[in-house]
Amino acid sequence: MTGPYADLTRPPLHAAALRRALLVPGGLWTRLEVVEETGSTNADVATAARAGAAEGLVVVAEQQTAGRGRAGRSWVCAPRAGLAVSVLLRPDAAQARWGWLPLLAGVALADAVARLAELDVALKWPNDLLVTTGSAGTGDAVGGGADGAGKCAGILAETLPDVRGVVLGIGLNVTTRAAELPPPRPGAAAATSLELAGAIATDRDPLLRALLRGLAAWYGRWGAAGGDAGACGLREAYLRACGTVGREVRAVLPGGEELTGVATTVDTDGRLVIRTAAGQSRALAAGDVTHLR
Repeated sequence: MTGPYADLTRPPLHAAALRRALLVPGGLWTRLEVVEETGSTNADVATAARAGAAEGLVVVAEQQTAGRGRAGRSWVCAPRAGLAVSVLLRPDAAQARWGWLPLLAGVALADAVARLAELDVALKWPNDLLVTTGSAGTGDAVGGGADGAGKCAGILAETLPDVRGVVLGIGLNVTTRAAELPPPRPGAAAATSLELAGAIATDRDPLLRALLRGLAAWYGRWGAAGGDAGACGLREAYLRACGTVGREVRAVLPGGEELTGVATTVDTDGRLVIRTAAGQSRALAAGDVTHLR
């Protein structure tokens, strides 16, 4: 058998039901497309944004063939084994505060996975979701319990200053099998999926609904506060879920500089603050971070 129901453990998303649930009057989401296959949902949304698409566009792909992560890395997933979703936001807040948007998406994603899959989760600054294998049954989002955890999701934010927009892309491994995962990179958390971690539930429809509802709720609070992550409670929520703060880390900065120290906090601008062995504090707006212990 071929087609979307060839593997009954990986049924297709129900586009009509998702639209009924999420495209509500006065809500953030204005248009939702589920496509069978595309190269990159982020690229699709960016193209639509430049063509004048309204804020609230959602594009979900059953299979993504050229998905992108940070630093030009690829993100691939077997058909209907995960969520590859990108959304278009057009924030009113000052552009200097847009750096909180991928962290905001991380908070929404961590909450959705913890509640529905009932897994212990932690956010790795700036854009990864880690799950602890075999943690099903607790359902708590934990900050700091990431030892032995695997990466099951990544977030990529792309700003479109020419059309004042932000594309937020989220890739989540749901039922990806061990043989379908990419080989681990040296020093990086090994890839995993919700199913491999022992998730109670792996139905992608409610996961997507919970993610998008949580994202809309946090975006509304953040926007109402003028992008002030402290005033709307976003910074506090992120710190609760963050598994990087309090850890010894190594960070490779965009220019190639390497920094080692203890991650002490995430500041009001969403930057990771690292205290080096020399006692200096550095605030990083971007970087490839590895948890050392």
